[in-house]
Amino acid sequence: MDLLRSLPLGLYLEYPRTWLHRLDPRIKLIWLLTFLVAPLLANPIWRLSLVGLLIALTILAGIPWRVWRQQMGWLLFLSFFIFTLTSLMPDGLKAAHQPRLPSDELAFAQQPASLPTPTPAKPWYNPFGDSRSVAPTSQTSAQPPLPQPTDYRYVLVRQPPITITRRSLDLGIRVSTLLFTLIYSTNLFLLTTAPEEITAAIESFLSPLRRLGLPVTEITLTLTLALRFIPVVLEEIQNLVRSVSTRAINWRKLGLRKAAQVWLMVLERLIQNLLLRAEQIASAMGVRGFTSPNQHRVEWYQFRWHRLDWAAIAALLLFWCARFLWGNAA
Repeated sequence: MDLLRSLPLGLYLEYPRTWLHRLDPRIKLIWLLTFLVAPLLANPIWRLSLVGLLIALTILAGIPWRVWRQQMGWLLFLSFFIFTLTSLMPDGLKAAHQPRLPSDELAFAQQPASLPTPTPAKPWYNPFGDSRSVAPTSQTSAQPPLPQPTDYRYVLVRQPPITITRRSLDLGIRVSTLLFTLIYSTNLFLLTTAPEEITAAIESFLSPLRRLGLPVTEITLTLTLALRFIPVVLEEIQNLVRSVSTRAINWRKLGLRKAAQVWLMVLERLIQNLLLRAEQIASAMGVRGFTSPNQHRVEWYQFRWHRLDWAAIAALLLFWCARFLWGNAA
């Protein structure tokens, strides 16, 4: 079990260095927010296009197959499972609600046991009830149903017990694509952007808030340490799981209660190791003379604009133009 390889969430790919790595982190952060906002109020075709665009970016960037095949495979399987489950579930439009009690209980209780026979309505050809009038001899024959002007059908598939409607299909596409776009776009951003570049981009966007007295540098420093701490957490979990597996514990003989006690001890040890690592990082920063971001200047990242960044900005403008022209929901 190698969590650092099988679960690469929040890990930075240092090598090989692709063209996504060379993009300015501010541009990549704007693109990430674009992928998170663009599916809102969009039609199903646009949502599926976003999924295809993310997969195409991964392939065109030249990211190794071993890095993203397992995570993308599981994520595609989860999205397809949610799509299938949501499409087969009832859409909720045919649910009829009937009150248990009548609306006017007093009037309903005072009604007679047998209702009088209603007077038959007079026909249109004899509204005054004249007996000398003769009813028309020709009877109106049943007319065949008129053909529909379009091929629109609300129920797309009806094979009991499976029923797929337009609403359930649209809801399945909406939920599954939103889940894939949310998770994979964030992971692709973290995979191709170093923690220092992320914090530098966030600090650049939050720099106007310094006038309001907000500690922008402290926030970015905390974010950097948190991103750097993700591999440490995965490594500690991996070591503890391996230490438990090497002891060859017979879980069937322990029972549920004793097995829960063992895992609670492992969880307690994990928290102790993480606190010890955090204390070691704080001591290392203190030894190096780091007292506070205001006294110790933090050099995050030097921004450099290239032609590739201008091309990414032009592609972003074209993306939003296409979103407003063809991506709006009907």
